[in-house]
Amino acid sequence: MKILLVKPYNLTDHIQPSLGLGYLATSIRQDYDVEILDCVKDRIKPHDFHKSLKKNKPDVVGIQCYTYDLYNVKEMLRQCKARNIKTVLGGPHPSAVPTDTMEFFGADLDYVFQGEAEDGFKKLLDNLSDTSGIGLRDIPGLVFRNEGTICANEKHFPKDLDSLGLPAWDLIRPETYPEAQHGAFFKKFPIAPIITTRGCPYLCTFCAGSLVSGRALRKRSPDNILREINGLYHERGIREFHIIDDNFTLDRIFAITFLKGLKNLNLDMSWAVPNGVRMDTLDDEMLALMKDTGLYLISLGIESGSDRILRSMKKNITTEKIRQAISLIRKHKIDIAGFFILGFPGETKGDIKATIKFSRELGLIRANFFTYLPFPGTESFDKLKLEGKIDDINLRRFYFMNATFTPEGISKENLKLFQRKAFFGFFLRPGILIKNLAGIKSLRHFKFLFKRFARWIFLK
Repeated sequence: MKILLVKPYNLTDHIQPSLGLGYLATSIRQDYDVEILDCVKDRIKPHDFHKSLKKNKPDVVGIQCYTYDLYNVKEMLRQCKARNIKTVLGGPHPSAVPTDTMEFFGADLDYVFQGEAEDGFKKLLDNLSDTSGIGLRDIPGLVFRNEGTICANEKHFPKDLDSLGLPAWDLIRPETYPEAQHGAFFKKFPIAPIITTRGCPYLCTFCAGSLVSGRALRKRSPDNILREINGLYHERGIREFHIIDDNFTLDRIFAITFLKGLKNLNLDMSWAVPNGVRMDTLDDEMLALMKDTGLYLISLGIESGSDRILRSMKKNITTEKIRQAISLIRKHKIDIAGFFILGFPGETKGDIKATIKFSRELGLIRANFFTYLPFPGTESFDKLKLEGKIDDINLRRFYFMNATFTPEGISKENLKLFQRKAFFGFFLRPGILIKNLAGIKSLRHFKFLFKRFARWIFLK
């Protein structure tokens, strides 16, 4: 069988390789003919997807799906079924609400995977090709229909991450991606993302990460990660790496061991953690090693300047601890970017103003102001649903730059105005503006950043 793994087109600013699809490709390529299609990078919109189907002639199409992808994926699945292609969906949205996902897409969707699918996807393909004798009920993480009833097998999270192999980099070709990937700014190029851990034990009410990768922290061995970095550097010319897992620094011994190994590689490279790290996991030794191995930017999920809202989010941190952590990082002369959420349930205008003011007091080089998104399956989503406050959520406009939800007493127009004020007030300060302009590498890079900024500011 021929398998096509697809990242669907959407309005995301993160034009970067899909590691999830890369690992899936590795898990099946020994027995199946597999290709990876990135519709974001290649600008393949849903109405043109049929051209890719005609070119690749797949027997099975597997699509990675976030909540904001739902309506684009719906059109893509329709085109698959018109050609009698088997369809499989995985990723954050199906992992969070698998039954709802099956119901939303109806007969156009054959299978869903919840959780991590490297083990289960291979078994499903073996089942479809009649080479295994494995029944659908024995495939980990699979969600399927049986005589009209939706059946969901238990989520599966592989413990030995090294056993998964490395992503199929020859199919991903990270060197073909544009300069501005996950973080918009960069130091060296080309860039490749990597993961070092999976899983998150924290309880942040707005985050769906644990629904996808579980709460138990699982780690690759440092040697396995270093082998991947060394290979990408020498074989594909990669000069910057983005560690995109959420908890790289959670296990201190693991992080220190990896960093010492990275230092011994002595590569002329830069790296960043654009997904963020936990502030309370950092110390002087770790930060010194990070800086010494080429780290130039740490991103932090600060989220709010209100201690009351931080408690409501279950962030397990205070504004004072945030100031202390940032002071520690700045001591090592590492740039810091902050993530902030505006419009969290229960927020007042005063809370939002406090967050905007807080963002300007921390010595950050960049800040991103997201409007709150009620991700299905999260604690905050479930609470809002129980209270009947999200019945009218527009899933066609489910983006961070769009005020999809607003707390009581704040209109969508008010929240967008706060977001604009936050961006302009942060970036138009002379010192910050000059530093960021100095980080622009080319006219192409400037155009990308300008387009991205305009979308965040003016999208309604």
